Amino acid sequence: MHASFKIRHAVLVALVAFAMPALAWEPTRPVEIIVPAGAGGATDQMARVIQSIVTKYKLMKQSIIIQLKGGASGAEGIMDLKAGAGEPHKFLIASSAIYTIPLATDLPFNWRDLTPVALIAMDEFILWVNAESPYKTPKEYLAVVKASPEKFKMGGTGSKREDHIITAAVEKSQGVKFTYIPYKSGGEISTQLVGNHIDSDVNNPSESVAQWRAGQVRTLCVFDNQRLPFKAKVTKDQSWGDIPTCKESGVDVEYLMLRGIFMPGGVSADQTAFYVDLFKKILATAEWREYVETNALKDTFVTGNDFRKFLDDDEKRHRELMTAAGFMATK
Repeated sequence: MHASFKIRHAVLVALVAFAMPALAWEPTRPVEIIVPAGAGGATDQMARVIQSIVTKYKLMKQSIIIQLKGGASGAEGIMDLKAGAGEPHKFLIASSAIYTIPLATDLPFNWRDLTPVALIAMDEFILWVNAESPYKTPKEYLAVVKASPEKFKMGGTGSKREDHIITAAVEKSQGVKFTYIPYKSGGEISTQLVGNHIDSDVNNPSESVAQWRAGQVRTLCVFDNQRLPFKAKVTKDQSWGDIPTCKESGVDVEYLMLRGIFMPGGVSADQTAFYVDLFKKILATAEWREYVETNALKDTFVTGNDFRKFLDDDEKRHRELMTAAGFMATK
């Protein structure tokens, strides 16, 4: 990113910070970011970017501590936040697991138990293969998979979660069958693909960008309804925007995952407002803009009733996807 652009954003953040009136509440002790996933994955990476921006620009007086709580496919972190009702000194970086885990396991949890703060991005998913494999297009790869049911291994984070849902949707759309192997994080999945221990995965861009840049993995398609807008070259020959959509490649499957901020239930409006204001400042920085582009996130910011409406609709969509995949908990 150009240096002058970074300077302009730094000045903007400073002006915003000084221009904002004093808030009715602010943290009085260190704030925990709950990461319901393993180390090295996309959620962990996002938490560390948030932490570094808050620290660099002194966006709050207290420090931020990252807590990795990825046990039980993320249920550990979710239930930790639920148990902290009324505690304003922690927040969760949530993914679609806030629906998928309860729907798949009958976990006594609903996102309405928490306090929605903001939708800060949407994660893309890409079909990746090892760079040494012969496959150049999704249809080429899936034709071979179809000819050998369950011989090809698809890696994913957790079971009956986002990666597994996408895999099931591809299987249904294309009449193929993978052996799905769940791992603890996207970072672990990338390592397994580079080592040829699995044949493919549907990692987020951030989880495989280093391996892509190093020429170790190959992109086949992105699970969005349009190509990514980022034109800067990531590898010698390709930008994120050069990756075709799966739909234009003949695989009619789309999936985006929320990246949302949630506080425990039972917090006050003033406490929630502090974090809404905090994330407005974070998302205005050059560092966040660079992070979004580098990791090919879909840029968005939604709060209040609009965020709750999004969550209602997204939960319904996941219920339909998981019912179709046979992932719903049996009563």
